[in-house]
Amino acid sequence: MVMAACGPRHEPARDVDEPTDVLVEETPYDPARGLLVSETHQEFFNNLASLCGQSFEGEQIYRSHHASGWEDYEMVMHVDVCEEDRILIPFRVGDDESRTWMFLVEEGQLRLRHDHRYPDGTPEEESLYGGYADDAGTAFEQHFHADDFTAELIDGGEGNVWTIRLDEAMTTFTYRLERDGEKRLRVDFDLTEPL
Repeated sequence: MVMAACGPRHEPARDVDEPTDVLVEETPYDPARGLLVSETHQEFFNNLASLCGQSFEGEQIYRSHHASGWEDYEMVMHVDVCEEDRILIPFRVGDDESRTWMFLVEEGQLRLRHDHRYPDGTPEEESLYGGYADDAGTAFEQHFHADDFTAELIDGGEGNVWTIRLDEAMTTFTYRLERDGEKRLRVDFDLTEPL
């Protein structure tokens, strides 16, 4: 058995005018370092941010039988907000402007959320679903597996995996959804001709 004796603590002498509070200097944001724990996630985030302020037209590559297709609609993504901890990309389908893709830095992790809103700005019933990037991605492609919130919100949503891909030449942005290994949706955007 180990016993420790406790006695009076002797503080070093301090000048009366010396401040007692220790100020901790905040580390300034360094884009080269970033806020994400994973270097690969940070590289992907930075590549996506390089598109900031630009809009791009897209086309539906496929849509499963589980939902109506978008092949007859104009689709436009606008890389609208780029900050050190978030990138917001409103995505318009025809006249429907209800969707925004949110790429967020949360406690050092990269998260994708889908913000759906009514025209008056209030959230739709199914909104903010998504998930965190896994460790299998690259600086140009990330896979986001459904989180617990999504599993509770969307029937069958626990099997969702969203893949976001930028080809290495930065000519195409791809948004892809699979559920339990089944292809559900893919939309490609042409990055070579900003609108």
